[in-house]
Amino acid sequence: MYSTQKFSARLERLQYHLIEFARTHSRFRRPKRPLYAALAGVLTGMCFVVIFQMAILPPGNFPVGVLVSIKDGTTVEEAAAILKDRDVIRSTFMFKALTVLTASDTGVLYGDYFFDIPESVWSVVLRVTHGSFGLSPIRVTIPEGATIYDTAIILSHHIPTVSEEEFLEHAEGKEGYLFPDTYLFLPNVSAEQVVSDMETVFNKKARPMIESLTEDTERSVHDIVTMAAILEKEAITFSDKRIVAGILWKRIDIDMPLQVDAPFAYERNKNTFQLTHSDLLEDSDYNTYTRTGLPIGPIANPGLESIMAALEPEESPYYFYLSDLQSNIHYGRDYAEHLYYKSLYLD
Repeated sequence: MYSTQKFSARLERLQYHLIEFARTHSRFRRPKRPLYAALAGVLTGMCFVVIFQMAILPPGNFPVGVLVSIKDGTTVEEAAAILKDRDVIRSTFMFKALTVLTASDTGVLYGDYFFDIPESVWSVVLRVTHGSFGLSPIRVTIPEGATIYDTAIILSHHIPTVSEEEFLEHAEGKEGYLFPDTYLFLPNVSAEQVVSDMETVFNKKARPMIESLTEDTERSVHDIVTMAAILEKEAITFSDKRIVAGILWKRIDIDMPLQVDAPFAYERNKNTFQLTHSDLLEDSDYNTYTRTGLPIGPIANPGLESIMAALEPEESPYYFYLSDLQSNIHYGRDYAEHLYYKSLYLD
């Protein structure tokens, strides 16, 4: 099917050729009036086709996934300009004409309109004059171990009203406490509301469990969440997470540096294989080589499995561990055994 622009161009060329043909061709000896009447009829019909196509075909650059806000008191003319500016309609004239044809006493109804598929101007008119907002919930999955920066990117790709900058502004200081889960958000949800919802789910699903299992210990909720975030990055299976948790808690208890690499990825965006000797020596709140104990705060938003592993670590004779290139973890009882596994799997 032709686009309206191409069709209009073809129509203009055809109109020109028909007039020239009728004016110059020597075989046409009929009276001019019937010829012009027929020609006018053809052109009128073709114009009707163009108008009809303009009414049923959406713009070629229709912005799928856009949210358009119509404020209270907006006139039909103002609404037409807004929709034209957002490339939702081609012609403000067509929009206003069709709005009159709907015989709507209310004009356009204010609110947030979500367009998840290309629509014709006729469809758009029917929606804004009847208040069909199209605000169906959008399913968004935030994976376990996602940081607030990862989450900002995911949300900005799914929710038209949530930008990375706005989400990070409201999520500042809440790393670890925005629960990773599958959410249903309306297309017009605010970044502030998203952060609030994720924090509410954490307080409902994770916090009561942590508080109940740390009543008789010196571990705080912050300690557990910080450890769980490390486990989320350091191990894959629940079994390995529990063993690693046991090793790391044991190191903390004897005032031995954790010497884990995951915090560097959070602070400096470097993985284990990118770290240099100078990185390990440069002191910071996240450097678990130069400081003992946990880093200053969580480096990700952990799931329930990692939280449970932090709460119920497995005792073992190990003090060291490393992950090979296939993410398999090898445990060492002492530094000599650790060096052996390092030479075997990483060197």
